[in-house]
Amino acid sequence: MIKTDFNKYTSKFINGVDKGKFRKQEKRAISEIVSGSLSYFNDINSFVSREELNNIINVANYVRDNCDVFLVIGIGGSYMGSKAIMEALLPSFAKKKPEIIFLGTDLSSDYYKEVIEYIKDKEVILNIISKSGNTLEPNIAFEVISYIMGGKYSHEQLLDRVIITTDSKEGSLRKLANEEGYYTFEIPKKIGGRFSIFTPAGLFPLAVAGIDILNLLEGFVGGEAYIPLAVEYAVTREALFKKGKYVEAFTVYNPKMYYFTEWLKQLFAETQGKAEKGILPISIVNTRDLHSMGQFLQEGNPIIFETVIGIENASIIKIVKYDKTLNEINKIAQDKVCIAHYKDKTPSNLISIDVLDEYNLGELVRFFFTAAITGAILIDVNPFDQPGVEKYKQLIADALNNIFIF
Repeated sequence: MIKTDFNKYTSKFINGVDKGKFRKQEKRAISEIVSGSLSYFNDINSFVSREELNNIINVANYVRDNCDVFLVIGIGGSYMGSKAIMEALLPSFAKKKPEIIFLGTDLSSDYYKEVIEYIKDKEVILNIISKSGNTLEPNIAFEVISYIMGGKYSHEQLLDRVIITTDSKEGSLRKLANEEGYYTFEIPKKIGGRFSIFTPAGLFPLAVAGIDILNLLEGFVGGEAYIPLAVEYAVTREALFKKGKYVEAFTVYNPKMYYFTEWLKQLFAETQGKAEKGILPISIVNTRDLHSMGQFLQEGNPIIFETVIGIENASIIKIVKYDKTLNEINKIAQDKVCIAHYKDKTPSNLISIDVLDEYNLGELVRFFFTAAITGAILIDVNPFDQPGVEKYKQLIADALNNIFIF
């Protein structure tokens, strides 16, 4: 269950902003999302078919039984969503089999060296995720790990140890899978990377990790009830922007939600940050960051607003000195920080779930999908492209290709 409050710690900051100016765009957004051109976002079958879901569960069971390390190669939306859900739900210290390692997220030779050394005596299964098959970082990772695995396994064995998640018809990975006979999952044509948690790109690694993906998908379905609240949040963000709040700090008080805020940064930055528009997203983990970023939010340049994502119920640890549970103290800290910020220069939107589990995260992901798309409609930008990302990719590709031109 999601609860929201976009008034308690924001109202004085948006005085004078006529929210009515957004109503036409707001109605357009709701219409397009509920019954118009974006209505496919309300249909779980747009993300994953029942047949594909059954395949995901069956193959995930096979992976868990047949490897020590499951390597997931991908970057951006091809890993951030599943990483966020894993970090939120899996135990922080208990090592489960298989161990899941993400690769292809950077170009650090030191990290690659450590991964290669670590997996050399372990049984490995690999999942590379890329719709186009042309992204530099995953391609390099796949080349490196394919070489390592090629030295350990026969081609017949590799057919059981390389799984490709890509476009159904096009791209270099689809071509490779067809030529070599690798098992594949399909990324739906309409669903871009940052929206891919509910596609095989996100669901397959989550299933291998032991996450209840059926409950996660049920949360997606239940999230339809929060479309009006998500639209209200998008309007509130834009109203705050109109009052000079150009930076949004996604703030959590549970470190297990840190990577969820990293995913939110991608979701909002790529969806709305174009045409010299958009709000800059940053992430904060409290109470840790109160001893660093807290100073800026309290007394620094007043360009920031917070969106605080809370969890109502958590593990019970009694602190005898205060006759309260640790979670109660954490919620007191959250409330008093919001009050302190509100009294100075920083407003706070409040969003909470009752418990940290698959269902609630499914609802929460869909809530932010809706809000990000609505926000893009409000500022009249395309929610689904990322032209700026393509520019640097082309420059890197040109530089690498020129190395071989004499």
